[in-house]
Amino acid sequence: PRLKEAGFPFTLFVSTDSVDRGSKDMLTWDQIREIAANGGTIGHHSASHPHMAKAPKGLIDEELKGPNRRFLAELGEIPKLFAYPYGEASREIQEMISQSGFKAAFGQHSGAIGRGDDFLYLARFSMNEKYGHMNRFRLAANALALPVTDITPSDPLIGDINPPHYGFTVSGEIKGLERLNCFPSHGGGLELTRLGAHRIEVRMDKPFPPGRTRVNCTLKETDGRWRWLGRQFYVPQ
Repeated sequence: PRLKEAGFPFTLFVSTDSVDRGSKDMLTWDQIREIAANGGTIGHHSASHPHMAKAPKGLIDEELKGPNRRFLAELGEIPKLFAYPYGEASREIQEMISQSGFKAAFGQHSGAIGRGDDFLYLARFSMNEKYGHMNRFRLAANALALPVTDITPSDPLIGDINPPHYGFTVSGEIKGLERLNCFPSHGGGLELTRLGAHRIEVRMDKPFPPGRTRVNCTLKETDGRWRWLGRQFYVPQ
């Protein structure tokens, strides 16, 4: 009701298995229909909320098609937005998402969305019990995108090269790149190298641990707002 009153658009991403089981901490299909009827967008969040980046292709196919049948039966349409469970993805998974007809897909790495961003792996700030205080909300609501191209590695699934040789090219007329800082979630040392006017190379001295790792790069503008580029990587167990 508060979002509706304020006119804020919002999306509810649904994992269908939990709803079908009638889990007590999940919405019902009636409640989901009520949200859709009152301006909420319903998004696809797989069937069972698996670790998709390490799942076999056949399982991923059913995790996408199975919910499609349920959404069609319960809501009369199939969602066009997808959120990766745990934010975990790979280039192969992203290609499957594209071929399945989704318009956009979201990870779970912090950052503001800007022009030219990869619509198959969009950033979003987490707001939860640990990261949901008002100061963080203000920071996220006022964050600006750090527009980049040529991100390496292009695949967030980490293979033999660990830590990866992470880098990106800052596009547009972004001033003050000397104020840019990057922080890995797994700790350790980090070195930033600027090549030419716009290329940034990030080198870490510790390998990423199994599971999820994030690298956040931020630049504070003169008006106090933050440009924010987040990237999540996944190392198979």
